[in-house]
Amino acid sequence: MPREDRYDRVKRAVDISVSALGLFVSAPLQAVIAAVVLAAHGRPVFFRQARPGLHGEVFELVKFRTMRHPDDTHVTDAERLTGVGRFLRSTSLDELPSLWNVLRGDMSLIGPRPLLVDYLGRYSPEQARRHDVRPGITGLAQVSGRNSLSWEDRFALDVDYVERRSLALDLSIIGRTVVAVLRRQGISGEGEATMSPFLGSALSSDHGQDRVVGA
Repeated sequence: MPREDRYDRVKRAVDISVSALGLFVSAPLQAVIAAVVLAAHGRPVFFRQARPGLHGEVFELVKFRTMRHPDDTHVTDAERLTGVGRFLRSTSLDELPSLWNVLRGDMSLIGPRPLLVDYLGRYSPEQARRHDVRPGITGLAQVSGRNSLSWEDRFALDVDYVERRSLALDLSIIGRTVVAVLRRQGISGEGEATMSPFLGSALSSDHGQDRVVGA
């Protein structure tokens, strides 16, 4: 069996085991978070959005909602992002429901972050290689600067992960993820409450980032 096939099988087994255990262990915490989100933001508690996964196939990403609904006084992401939402994002607690996506096979624990469906036609052929693997809850770009990276640097790291993926690299990323979350590094792009949109390699600015509208 080729090395990559063995790795993919082991990784999928780890994803299933860890996500199932994580959902079970975190169930009481998620119940508390859901109650807090309901009180702070109202319904719905969960943010759901179509995202491209392996080979660009679209799935529904699930996270805790971190923004209030837009209204006359809360229009921009900076205005809609609440204190509760900012805390959930900075601690990555908003990602806990995404363990369900991992268990289903939509995502992996480690891999390039799933971005917007609208971006599929904006990638260069090299950047599109990020979809050669399942997207992840965390990944090489997230532990190398997260949203403070330029789009080009971020995609280069995604492709680097695709080329070098291994269990050793995954373990390294997990360790670095713990450190990044504890330090709350790179939560937002420069001058952004969340992230600014990717317009394509020829159009994106040096510090352009992805804004997840309505998250």
